Amino acid sequence: MQPPVPATRPAGSRALSVAPAHGLARTLSRMGVCSRSEAERRIIAGRVRVNGRRVREPEAPVDAARDRIELDGAAVRPPARCCIALNKPRGLVVTAADEQGRDTVYSLLRDARLPWLAPVGRLDKASEGLLIMTNDPAWAARLTGPAARVGKTYRVQVRGVPAAATLRQWCAGVADRGECLRAESVKVVGGGDRNSWLEVVLTTGRNRQIRRMCDACGHQVLRLVRIAIGPLTLGDLPKGAWRALTVAEIAALAPTTGPLPAEAGLRGTRR
Repeated sequence: MQPPVPATRPAGSRALSVAPAHGLARTLSRMGVCSRSEAERRIIAGRVRVNGRRVREPEAPVDAARDRIELDGAAVRPPARCCIALNKPRGLVVTAADEQGRDTVYSLLRDARLPWLAPVGRLDKASEGLLIMTNDPAWAARLTGPAARVGKTYRVQVRGVPAAATLRQWCAGVADRGECLRAESVKVVGGGDRNSWLEVVLTTGRNRQIRRMCDACGHQVLRLVRIAIGPLTLGDLPKGAWRALTVAEIAALAPTTGPLPAEAGLRGTRR
C-alpha cells in the first residue's frame, strides 16, 4: 500500500520544484503523488486530465510549472521536499510493489502522512539498517552519483574469521561475474572463533556487493546492517522507525541548489 498524500502542505514548508517538459507519469511521480508505475496505471485508466483534457498517454509531455494537472478531479500540486531516514528491518523488500507479494518498506509508512517517497539506493531483503527516502530525485542523484563517492558503512557478521590477506584482497578487488568488487576499507571489530563482525565501507554500489565479496572468499554472511551513509548514522533509531532528516543533515549529505527541506510537520520518530 502506498503512503497517503497530505491534503495540505505543512505550514512553513517550501514546495518542491519540478522541472518542466517531462512525461506525465514521471511528473506525477516527481510531484509526490505515487510511483511512476502507479502513475502510468492511473493515466491509462483515464483518471488524469491536463488543462481540462483527459490524457491516457503516460509519456505525454507536460510542463509542471504551467500546465494544470488534475487527478480524479483534484488539482495536483508539488508537495514540500521531504527526506527521511528509516531503519529497515530484515525481511522487507525495498520496492513500492512486489510481484511476489512480499512485504515492502512502504508498509512502515502506511499511516505516516507523507508524500510519495523513493528510496535512495537499496538494501536487499535479508539486509537491514539505514535507508534514506526522498521525493527529491535531483538531490538523490547528487547523493548517489559516482562523483559524490559517499561512503556507506556496514556491520557484517560472517562465518569464520577472515585472514588479514583476505581483508587486503577485498580492498584490492575481488573478481565476481565479470565485475571487480572493491571495499574502501575493511576491519574486524568483534566476534569469536566461529564468527566475526566486520566493519566494511563502500563507495560503490554493486548489486549484493558485500555478500558476493564474502562468498568469493569463503565467508558466508550471517547478518548485514548498514549503520551510516556519509556523515549520517543510524544511531538509536528503532528498527522499523523513521525520522525526518534535518536541514543540516541534508546539506551535509549532498549540496542542493534549491531551497532546503523544511521540517515542519515531520518532527519526531515514527514507527
